[in-house]
Amino acid sequence: MKKVLVLGGGFAGVDAATHLQKMGYDVTLVSDRDYFYIYPTSIWIPTHESEFQDVCVNLDEFQRAHGFKVIVDSVESISKANNSVAFTSGKVIDDYDYLIIAIGASKMKPQGVEHTLSICGAPEQSLEIRDALDRLVEKGSGKIAMGFGGNPKDTSAVRGGPGFELLFNVHNMLKKKGIRDNFELTFFAPMAEPGKRMGPQALKMMDVFFSKLGIHKHFGKKITKFEDDGVVFEDDSRLESDLTMFIPAGNGHAVIKNSDLPQNEAGFVKTDDYSCVLNEDGSMSNIYAIGDVAALEGYEWRAKQGHIAEVMAKNCAHNIEQRDNGGNNFKGYNEHLNILCVMDSGDGAAFVYRDEKRAFMFPMPFIGHWMKKAWGFYCRNSKLGKIPRIPGM
Repeated sequence: MKKVLVLGGGFAGVDAATHLQKMGYDVTLVSDRDYFYIYPTSIWIPTHESEFQDVCVNLDEFQRAHGFKVIVDSVESISKANNSVAFTSGKVIDDYDYLIIAIGASKMKPQGVEHTLSICGAPEQSLEIRDALDRLVEKGSGKIAMGFGGNPKDTSAVRGGPGFELLFNVHNMLKKKGIRDNFELTFFAPMAEPGKRMGPQALKMMDVFFSKLGIHKHFGKKITKFEDDGVVFEDDSRLESDLTMFIPAGNGHAVIKNSDLPQNEAGFVKTDDYSCVLNEDGSMSNIYAIGDVAALEGYEWRAKQGHIAEVMAKNCAHNIEQRDNGGNNFKGYNEHLNILCVMDSGDGAAFVYRDEKRAFMFPMPFIGHWMKKAWGFYCRNSKLGKIPRIPGM
């Protein structure tokens, strides 16, 4: 039985481990935390609509459901040449037949970023945002700024959707409490048209949402630094804030940057369309990189999302099985590239979709919120094998 070592317990890692275990491989998954975190539904933690445990699934549950082994440890280094992975515990694993890297990305670190909190950062930060919001609600007024940044070396490493969603949910929460008029809400981003990658219709509708909800915009100015009470921009203008939520763009993981793996300019692992890391002579190695850790090639509007990571994971498992059975019917991720999002607002949602042929966004008042809630239930239980997986989801 061939051994597969999977690094990372997120969407890509868990799905890859699950598929390969079902195919009969001896799979070990290593994660730096003992739970799988459902980031898309974590937007409700700060507004008390969900508890922290509601968006966590203990990896022991996956182990019992699917049979792969789980080790909780952090990756210290990866050596392609030595076919080995070292961990912070001192453990070294070098007896795998295949290595799947799914450790995610690091984050850009603008000056003063420690004065911000991120809904896409360490899971615990969702609780810190909740506590900061609670203090402002108790105070009865305040200025709240939320935004995201970009990485000029890799435009696919931007994740702005959760920022929009959190701000809309905060607006809805304050409105329910009858204190929305006491708060100044602002969305900021260094690019002139944040959300443009979702398509022209979505961009126009987002502008309508901001106007309708009374949310201020601060776009098109590079961020110089963050301070404990605001954001400073390149023209020395300043956005005052009692709470700043900022989602930095993704950047190459430090472990990858310090490895001998092929990388793009931003430090993401370079692979072929089948997610395989190639040797210098162009042949396929025994290493695959999936999810945010990988360099995503393709359309200018491409974006790293959880469902793309899942496609990569499923294809990766299929491609490994093909290799071991002497086949070459490999499956790539590029043909599946799209942007897909149910952008929640707390009292509804908007469905966003874009691929190479079309781009659209349409509102789903009330029902959209409960559709996203239902997706959270589906995500947890389908991954544990308690309900069937829907093809394409």
